[in-house]
Amino acid sequence: MVVGLIILGVITVGVETHVDTALVHSSGLLDSSLLGWQLIYILPVAVLTNDFFISGFWMRTFASKTDKDLYIGVSLATVAVTIILTLVGAGGLLAAWTGAWPGNPPQDGSISFFLLLGLLPAWVVGIVLVMVVSLSTAAFDSLQSAMVSTGSNDLFRNKLNFWWIRLAVVLIIFPVVVVALKSPDILQIYLISDLVSASSIPVLIIGLSDRFYYWRGFEVVVGGLGGLLTVFIFGTIYFGNAQDGADLMLLENGLYSNDWSAFGAFVAAPVGGLLWALGAFALRIGYHWIMAKVKGHQFDAFDRPPPPPPSFYTGNADGDDGDRYGFTTVEASPSKGKIV
Repeated sequence: MVVGLIILGVITVGVETHVDTALVHSSGLLDSSLLGWQLIYILPVAVLTNDFFISGFWMRTFASKTDKDLYIGVSLATVAVTIILTLVGAGGLLAAWTGAWPGNPPQDGSISFFLLLGLLPAWVVGIVLVMVVSLSTAAFDSLQSAMVSTGSNDLFRNKLNFWWIRLAVVLIIFPVVVVALKSPDILQIYLISDLVSASSIPVLIIGLSDRFYYWRGFEVVVGGLGGLLTVFIFGTIYFGNAQDGADLMLLENGLYSNDWSAFGAFVAAPVGGLLWALGAFALRIGYHWIMAKVKGHQFDAFDRPPPPPPSFYTGNADGDDGDRYGFTTVEASPSKGKIV
């Protein structure tokens, strides 16, 4: 469906629209700009860190049979997504160069793609709308499945009835729709979540490495909150008052403020988060060292912890995971134990 949508859109836009070469030069969209250079850093950081919170990606990751299959799938998806985003992103340029945007009266640039669609025949617009709604529904279905899976396994350790989780997901949908309808700028909501992820994900991925087994959730929490606090501190210094510094945490001016505030926020969030996390790590290690000296017991803050039992992941408190999942239990010699 995506391939069909791209082919249909490219052919019809190429046939039905006319690019005015005079508008290409007068629009200034091909000229160098401060925002353009800033986005080279902001967009990769925002998108990459925010994707860590998308459960649908993790579901596809764990569904891969081998690491090789995962690499192949990610590579193919990267090529396809790059092509699609390039074509869709070019829609804004074409809207400006064909005269569809800004229009009369002038329209917001965020709807330039839809203004370009207005130049196409009605039957093309109808097909595109049907495909877009179908794709959105499919993406929403994946999001619902991911929310149900995350709530059941990660929050309640599979101890709560599955249908209660589904009911909770359905109830969450209503306030989400209300927020989406009432929000004056949906881009601002995305930017706030990007800023939160940019402050918390760098300190989180450190704990995903087996080399940093001594990294704890304390550092992740302090680092995530500290990254946001660093954004506030940066904004207060940059603007000269605390109110504008607090507004920067919400990115009230968006990305189009034509200054260094948004860029500085996305630099301060990960860097500040890492610095706060390192400070929290040093504080925790220092506390354990002092307590070991005071109480006279062994300092074990850097000892590798034992692996958790299977029941930690399955939520089976009695530890009988083999019977639950159909594993065969055999007696091993000379020691006894369960072999899966």
